[in-house]
Amino acid sequence: QVQLVETGGGLVQAGGSLRLSCAASGRTSSIYAIGWFRQVPGKEREFVATITWSDSGTSYAESVKGRFTISRDSAKDTVYLQMNDLKPEDTAVYLCAARPGRLYSFRTWGQGTQVTVSS
Repeated sequence: QVQLVETGGGLVQAGGSLRLSCAASGRTSSIYAIGWFRQVPGKEREFVATITWSDSGTSYAESVKGRFTISRDSAKDTVYLQMNDLKPEDTAVYLCAARPGRLYSFRTWGQGTQVTVSS
């Protein structure tokens, strides 16, 4: 089993930055990729970014390209989401999730961390 814990959310003004962390523990050897998603009440969960555990390959949603950067510290089994030039529409609960293989869905989720961007 893998456990994920997100930290780093908070309140920031538009144009500001935050860095979210997703710390993995347990059977981290079973992780193929970690993804960041965000959820706004009443809306579907939205994909933000993903990074593969082995080669740190990355992928981003169009809405965050050029502003957000996903990275991984293999020594700490932690994935980061650096968010720059934040906009009010980035306000959401941000969750990280793990998937065990390329053909598998994200099936292990953290509890989420709130990010609020004021205008």
